[in-house]
Amino acid sequence: MYKRVSYAQMKKRERRRRQAIRAGCGFVMAAAVVIVSLIRAVNALAAPEDPAVETVANIKEELRKTVESISGNVPPVEEMEIEPGAPVVFIDPGHGGVDEGCVQDGVQEKDINLAVAGMVEDKLVQLGYRVIMAREDDSYIAKEARVENANLLGADIYVSIHQNTFEDGSVEGIETWYDGGGAEGSRRLAQLIHQETGKSTGAAMRELRKDSEFYVTGKTSMPSCLVETGFLSNPGEKEKLVTPEYQERVAEGIVRGIDLYFHPKTMYLTFDDGPYVENTERVLEILKKRNIKATFFLVGENVERNPEMARRIAEEGHTIGIHCYSHDYKEIYKDVDSYIRDFEKAYGLIKEVTGVETIFFRFPGGSVNAYNKNVCSAIAKEMTERGFIYYDWNASLEDAVKDPQPEHLIANAMDSIQGKDHVVVLAHDVVYATGMCLDDLLERLPEYRMEVLTEDLEPVHFRME
Repeated sequence: MYKRVSYAQMKKRERRRRQAIRAGCGFVMAAAVVIVSLIRAVNALAAPEDPAVETVANIKEELRKTVESISGNVPPVEEMEIEPGAPVVFIDPGHGGVDEGCVQDGVQEKDINLAVAGMVEDKLVQLGYRVIMAREDDSYIAKEARVENANLLGADIYVSIHQNTFEDGSVEGIETWYDGGGAEGSRRLAQLIHQETGKSTGAAMRELRKDSEFYVTGKTSMPSCLVETGFLSNPGEKEKLVTPEYQERVAEGIVRGIDLYFHPKTMYLTFDDGPYVENTERVLEILKKRNIKATFFLVGENVERNPEMARRIAEEGHTIGIHCYSHDYKEIYKDVDSYIRDFEKAYGLIKEVTGVETIFFRFPGGSVNAYNKNVCSAIAKEMTERGFIYYDWNASLEDAVKDPQPEHLIANAMDSIQGKDHVVVLAHDVVYATGMCLDDLLERLPEYRMEVLTEDLEPVHFRME
């Protein structure tokens, strides 16, 4: 039986739980101070070959186990249902208390983790998110308890913040981990945090790893990731990581990644000139695998040649628009009547083959081009009065060229997208290289939600003089 509580009540109960943890472990921590003092004294007297050294190591290990046992067995947060509203983000500043994490020249990972996490919390709260911190001070809370609390509270995502060290002091940069077999959405969350933290810090971009074996990414019931924002073993990176200014930039990137996870930008994938059996099929398979719907502006002549592929586009839930029948610019753009005749021929054929009565169309070459500059306004006016809607584009793979190369098409697309909030992308499903690069391109765009064009949108139009 769940009990509905407000976020403020939830935070209050969490603070009380932590106080109980600290009170319950107080005697252990006090004993730890005494034991550590004795250990240091013994270390100072013991020679390397002295049996006392082994005894000291044993004492340290037993102390660690005792503290972990007590902290890890503290009962989890009382079961409750969080009040509905904004997304709930569980932030885990890795390590804490007797668990220092990585240490380099007196700099402790746990302290940097907590500082960055606190900044992340503040920024997320300002954006309207609800945030649960695994720890808000230098307390030790076992990873099992952290994950159990996140699961019980029904957090929407789990982000664990860490640093790293390595034997090679030249190693630097951001590395982000997720469990490839974990909750759906973990990869996208990791991609966004990795990408945006790299942008905000300018740090070297290391791997995005899906082979995480961490408890916090493997046992969470929600999308989760672990980001290592730098290497304390690298002198230059360590100097940056200890400064509040750089920590602020790290936090900004993490928050930006989280915000894009919940509030993605919108992209409309559009494909012209199809269908074509082999290349259109490749595009459709990629879209199906990624559960993406796109808009296809079909050419009548190609529908005649490949009717089954045209039907498949419609059957798989993609939006269909009219491009033209013949794609003969000189004939189509002779005058308004020539354009209308070509359009109606394409419209009737596509309706017959697919059953779709579409209201969308795209001018061959775009609404303004070298062939139609004298008639484009008149054609647009006539088509609009007939109830049709045309769409141009504001980003492109620029794939309608001789011998296009996949890597160039990806570069063209990324350069033209440039972080726009609403993007209509032009591509051609008849181009072999487009089908070859499409999956890689989509992999680089985790910040976008893919949608189909609808009549409710404000169309992207080129400017007519």
